[in-house]
Amino acid sequence: MFHFLEAWKRSRDILGMNARNLDYLRPYNKRRAKRLADDKMACKRLLTKHELPVPALLARIKDAHEIENFDWSSLPGSFALKPNHGFGGEGIIVVYGKKKDTEHTWIKADGSLVTIEDLKTHIRNILDGSFSLANIPDSAFFEERLKLLKLFKPYTFKGVPDIRIVIYNKVPVMAMLRLPTKESGGRANLQQGAIGVGIDLASGTTTTAVWGKNRIIENIPGTRLVLSGIRIPYWKDILKMAIEAQQVSGLGFLGADVAIDRDRGPVFLELNARPGLSIQVANLDGLKGRLERVSGLTIKTVEKGLRMGMDLFGGEIEEELEEISGKKIIGTVEKVKLIGKNGKEIEVEAKIDTGADSTSIDTELARELGFGETVDGYQSAQKTWGNLSALDRETRWKMFEGIPNVVSSVPVKSSHGTTYRIKIEIQVVINSFVILTKVTLIDRSELDYPVIIGKKNLRKFLVDVTK
Repeated sequence: MFHFLEAWKRSRDILGMNARNLDYLRPYNKRRAKRLADDKMACKRLLTKHELPVPALLARIKDAHEIENFDWSSLPGSFALKPNHGFGGEGIIVVYGKKKDTEHTWIKADGSLVTIEDLKTHIRNILDGSFSLANIPDSAFFEERLKLLKLFKPYTFKGVPDIRIVIYNKVPVMAMLRLPTKESGGRANLQQGAIGVGIDLASGTTTTAVWGKNRIIENIPGTRLVLSGIRIPYWKDILKMAIEAQQVSGLGFLGADVAIDRDRGPVFLELNARPGLSIQVANLDGLKGRLERVSGLTIKTVEKGLRMGMDLFGGEIEEELEEISGKKIIGTVEKVKLIGKNGKEIEVEAKIDTGADSTSIDTELARELGFGETVDGYQSAQKTWGNLSALDRETRWKMFEGIPNVVSSVPVKSSHGTTYRIKIEIQVVINSFVILTKVTLIDRSELDYPVIIGKKNLRKFLVDVTK
């Protein structure tokens, strides 16, 4: 794995720090936009104004006088204390509950206790600028602690994971899931020892992972819990939110951090005007190549940016599944080509239905494919049928003897009795596969799709119900 990592680092697609600063931050992140992103309170106000969700603000402390006059009893059992101009997760304290039988003592992620005096000291350090960019004087704020989604519980230590999405030119170009660890103290920053897991942009499914900044791993350390294959909920919503945040913030090259609250769904933690480059290690792919692919494109809408990012930088999971299984992945609705008599071809949308045994097509569609005589004979015979359940197979088959192109029939039971549908033979082309098959005829004029593809014709495919 070490040799692989070293070889990957030499890839020409890797974006270095100087190139990030000179080619993307300087020209695309103007000073005013960077000031906005660096000011978490201003950023929170902007996102709220544009109806983008953020954690609730509980209180803010701007100076030493406010520390002494703060009503500590107003704080809930759990909360997060943050510096307004902090970076890299520095200076953040997250408490998970109050210590029993005490009024003003809380418990942190590592199990240690924090008192009012501890919080006062920490806030004074924040006000002095100990955790801010360039050590400028700062302010502190309390906000709600997000609740952990059940899906992430086995993968994370104490804290709430977040998702970093890099957006450029209104297109999501790379994303990773950041998992807090014991080493990171329940925080989701890689430089503090969290785990970063790459995400396939098309499916929102995790791929490769890095622990800290350069340890490539496959499992949660000390466990057999595999990190690849986690499907992120609300994936499209998260990508759309990130694109919208870029639009309202004015940041051309943005790192958007989004967490998923158990009750509220996705919420923004912050916008980052100088996103780090470890996301490349987590994805084992370079940002430079991806940024060059979307540079100069005209992206007019959020939907188009979303589609562009998913199409250009996703699909690796799907390709891997296809390689392993030898089967093509298709969705629940696919465009298929039907080939009837004399090579007559018709292309239609078909419903892929693994609950149906065989394929069926609309009678009028069969007529268009050159089976007019068959349909006429079938419809004529239908008028003479009653309840056929008492008839033997040979007698039933004789009813279709005079109808051309009928290759077999199938009984269908319902509350109205037993009826029989005839089958004809046609070719069906699904995702470039040509299948010679027998299909039943039925009036589907009142249904959404003129064709249902049943499981007998799906042996070469895997059906993704999310597509």
